[in-house]
Amino acid sequence: MTVPPNPHSAAAKPEPRGFPDRTGIPKALSWGFLGVLIFMIGDGVESGFLSPYLLHEGISRERVALLFTVYGVTASISAWFSGALSDLWGPRRVMMLGFGIWAALQVVFLGLAVPTHHYWLLAISYGLRGFGYPLFAYGFLVWVTAVTPRHRLGSAVGWFWFAFTGGLPTLGSLVASFTVPWLGTYRTLWFALVLVVAGGLIALLLVREPTGRNRLAPSGERPVATLLGSLSIVWRNPRIGVGAVVRTINTAAQFGFLVFLPVFFTDTLGFSLTEWLRLLAAMFATNIFFNLLFGLVGDRLGWQRTVTWFGGVGCAVTTLLLYYGTVAAGDNFALAMVLVSLFGATLAGYVPLSALMPSLAPEHKGQAMSALNLGAGASTFVGPAVVALFLGPLGVQGVMWIFAGLYLASAGLTRCLTLPAQSSASGTSLAPVPSTAEQV
Repeated sequence: MTVPPNPHSAAAKPEPRGFPDRTGIPKALSWGFLGVLIFMIGDGVESGFLSPYLLHEGISRERVALLFTVYGVTASISAWFSGALSDLWGPRRVMMLGFGIWAALQVVFLGLAVPTHHYWLLAISYGLRGFGYPLFAYGFLVWVTAVTPRHRLGSAVGWFWFAFTGGLPTLGSLVASFTVPWLGTYRTLWFALVLVVAGGLIALLLVREPTGRNRLAPSGERPVATLLGSLSIVWRNPRIGVGAVVRTINTAAQFGFLVFLPVFFTDTLGFSLTEWLRLLAAMFATNIFFNLLFGLVGDRLGWQRTVTWFGGVGCAVTTLLLYYGTVAAGDNFALAMVLVSLFGATLAGYVPLSALMPSLAPEHKGQAMSALNLGAGASTFVGPAVVALFLGPLGVQGVMWIFAGLYLASAGLTRCLTLPAQSSASGTSLAPVPSTAEQV
């Protein structure tokens, strides 16, 4: 239930040695970051075209939205289990499980469901595949937080999100923009499986760090208590619950956008599918670099302030700019590129949550990470659910206002996330800057 502290984290900071150390990547996990990047590229290949592809195959818009919602529900459950099961089995086994689920169900989805156009087979195979990527990616995030020294945790989680969003959907969409015209949509989905297998094997075979191969919970702790504790911390520590809600709002719009923006940009605004895929890639190419920048900003300005102003308020403003700017300009590719990049930049303002959440419960860091992962997973169905409920009656404009309102609400909620003065477990402040900076 509790991630054991790194025995070297309380020691004096060593001088950086080698490229990974100089960049803030834990050397023992460096292959894992590469594996997550390639895995998430494969997972993100479909993100910019799967919705219009299924519509073209004769599935209604409401059923496509429902399909994405089911996928999001399973991803949300999986995200919570990634932390809890890492406590029980160790992160590496959790990553293996996620890898196996993704690969096996993609074969069923492409080999049986898509060719037959059987909706319930599509829903089952694609929906259950939602268990795959959170177990793999968030299992690795737990591994990162378990072994990284405190003074480097912000940089390490920044690199994790760099790899995660670098694949989903940034480079994934960019890859699709070239492979869809060359291979076609169906073969591109098979190519995504090749990338996932390559990334999974790199991470699982080349990372030899021993902590992630063993359970993280104390040896005498019962499995049921570990699983329940990973959920009950949401109400035992209300700030953790608030942080999970903020994390849900963080990427809810991102996953909601993937349901309706492809059609809006191509059918309403007049962009080609290739142009849309490149805009999507630009949005998250900006995001991955700002992930690193806002990690540094958070260390200096304060994690709470960064999430509030750059994340919550910033995303509210750029969400509305994205809609009204593109509607006013039509298929102006250059302006659209600027607007989607602004949204991608402010989306990275939430990155310090990955350092803030464990520090809100320094004696139960593993449980706090489970809550964070639960919020991340919940966003994958909350976003599509908002679209499914409100796109029909309110249209694209109404949905964009709903997402902007949620971002403003998250900014207000973040003001509740004040850090404890010290980690009671170690007597050392978990944040790399004094906690008072977070509470101003």
